[in-house]
Amino acid sequence: MISGVRADVGIKVFGDDLDRLLLTAKDILNIVKTVDGAADARMEQVTGVPSLSVIPKREALGRYGLNVTELQDWVATAIGGESAGIIYEGDRRFELVVRLPEQTRTDIDGLKFLPLPLENGNYVPLEEVAELKSESLPAQISRESGKRRVVVTVNVRGRDLGGFVKEVKAKINQEGEIPAGYWLDYGGTFEQLESASKRLSLVVPITLIVILGILVIAFGSLKDALIIFSGVPLALTGGVISLYLRDMPLSISAGVGFIALSGVAVLNGLVMLAFIRDLWHEKGDLYVAIIEGAIIRLRPILMTALVASLGFIPMALNTGIGAEVQRPLATVVIGGIISSTILTLFVLPILYQWAHGAESSKQQSDEI
Repeated sequence: MISGVRADVGIKVFGDDLDRLLLTAKDILNIVKTVDGAADARMEQVTGVPSLSVIPKREALGRYGLNVTELQDWVATAIGGESAGIIYEGDRRFELVVRLPEQTRTDIDGLKFLPLPLENGNYVPLEEVAELKSESLPAQISRESGKRRVVVTVNVRGRDLGGFVKEVKAKINQEGEIPAGYWLDYGGTFEQLESASKRLSLVVPITLIVILGILVIAFGSLKDALIIFSGVPLALTGGVISLYLRDMPLSISAGVGFIALSGVAVLNGLVMLAFIRDLWHEKGDLYVAIIEGAIIRLRPILMTALVASLGFIPMALNTGIGAEVQRPLATVVIGGIISSTILTLFVLPILYQWAHGAESSKQQSDEI
């Protein structure tokens, strides 16, 4: 909003000549409208302010003994008005302005006959010494970095913002004609998408590495930590499938949901395998420990999964303000929790049996 762009995507056209800027911006607007997902496409309003220009005829002014300054003062007083004093009413005061009536000032044809006083006491009509022209002038001239700028804005509906911007750039490069000395810059919410994507590309790997490191510290075994960490990929798979089923793009809010989902998946796996390992060391039979541990820990795992998933259902079904942020995040968490719970209850015990089966057999043979 500080840069003047209040839309998902803003295409800024920079240059010197305002007319050339308008033509280039209109071409870009027509191209953007053809891209799938474009909505509310518009160009910044630059022209359209009606103006009355009084162009002096210098030779005629000289013949009548007038100059440009006198002409300008007389027209400015008649149309714009000139202060003639102040009226006081109690503690209030009002400026007294002298000018022509509203009906006369807005009648361009009538202003042509506005009498201008001469030194000899006669009058000359305004049209004799000046040309009156009604034309449309720029409403505003926006500048950025010392250059004139016109902005084309567009919102995105029904598709991801990143893919939309890539397609727009490709179409403009193929079909657009940008004059020499003019260039484009892209802004709007798209800028936030790029900066957030860069941060997530750094935060997500660090988060996963920290989770794995904490698991290694908790179990004292890289093998057990990797078994629990295997719950993360299946949880992410469930989140991606849920986004696909609801026809939602992979957005930044969905990425935040994947980070939260990784923690929930690891938590359930930690609860399951920690209990199974304790039973194994207590009873000495890995198979029995896995069966009993899975049964006993069924209720806590389901409770954790249901609390998290049911709590996100209102966000997943939201259609009001903020739904574009809440729905992807909640959809990812709910779908991922379902898949990670299945993994925790069925797959993790099997992986633990495979990983420690040989070790369990060796312990039993040593005991015999």
